[in-house]
Amino acid sequence: QVQLVESGGGLVQAGGSLRLSCAASGSIFSISVMGWFRQAPGKQRELVASITSGGSTNYAGSVKGRFTISRDNAKNTVYLQMNSLKPEDTAVYSCNANTYNIISYWGQGTQVTVSS
Repeated sequence: QVQLVESGGGLVQAGGSLRLSCAASGSIFSISVMGWFRQAPGKQRELVASITSGGSTNYAGSVKGRFTISRDNAKNTVYLQMNSLKPEDTAVYSCNANTYNIISYWGQGTQVTVSS
């Protein structure tokens, strides 16, 4: 079992920045990749960024150059640094962890609202 606890969402003006954190606990040795997804009202959930246990990263085209995913292995925490935020980034952001035996875990989600 893996538990994920997110923090760092909130309200910010367009052009501003936020940093999301996702702290993992439990069977963290089993995690192969962690990522951030988001879901805006009326839209499907989409992958924002992911990072593998080896440190390889992947980003959605809409956030490339603005968002950075990173991990602190000592703290078992993954971060999403979001800069130059736009109103269209408004969504519930959820942390995800996939294990090597393809079990997926989710955090509770955190709201990010970007005002214009």
